[in-house]
Amino acid sequence: MAELRAFVYIDRMQPQYAAYVGANARGYIPVPGMAATLVEIAPGVLINQVTDVAVKSANVRPGLMVVERHFGVLEFHSEAQAEVKHAGAAVLKSLGMRTEDRVKPKILNSQIINKTNPYHAQMVNVSRLCSMLLPGQDLYILEVQPAAYISLAANEAEKSASITLVDCRTYGAVGRLYLGGTQSEIARAAGAAETTMRNITGKES
Repeated sequence: MAELRAFVYIDRMQPQYAAYVGANARGYIPVPGMAATLVEIAPGVLINQVTDVAVKSANVRPGLMVVERHFGVLEFHSEAQAEVKHAGAAVLKSLGMRTEDRVKPKILNSQIINKTNPYHAQMVNVSRLCSMLLPGQDLYILEVQPAAYISLAANEAEKSASITLVDCRTYGAVGRLYLGGTQSEIARAAGAAETTMRNITGKES
């Protein structure tokens, strides 16, 4: 039986988040301002069915499709919000589910490290997928489960504050977000990201 682990709608992709998706996805590259939806489902192989329905039902383009043993993730986007919403509705209908059937995100860890040490910053930068964390910046780390929800946290954080998107992991067992910036901007971004996660409705895991 399929489990809808995450269903995420992004109204306007922010510049850093769009750049991250474009740089790391193997599908069609998005640009800032596009709308997007991410779907995470179990078992993972069912993401092929989700992709088939999404691209046939509306004028959307897939940016990311990951098939893991347990989870599958799809991201699709368009310049038209209506197209993204229509494709999302078609996906849910094909699964016999509603948005309320998704798993409610759970914040596993949230921390802020003030004035990052230069050596610490270098260690973070070794494996980052986005921009560089600079020495002396505050570092915000958020872990969320299911993983796909971290994409919305990243986008909303960027909307609310002037921060640097350092790393974002949108699939796997845990979603993880790293942000860099000044103390005040990081505090604002953290508040936006965590409030967004807590406001998402769904079933308890």
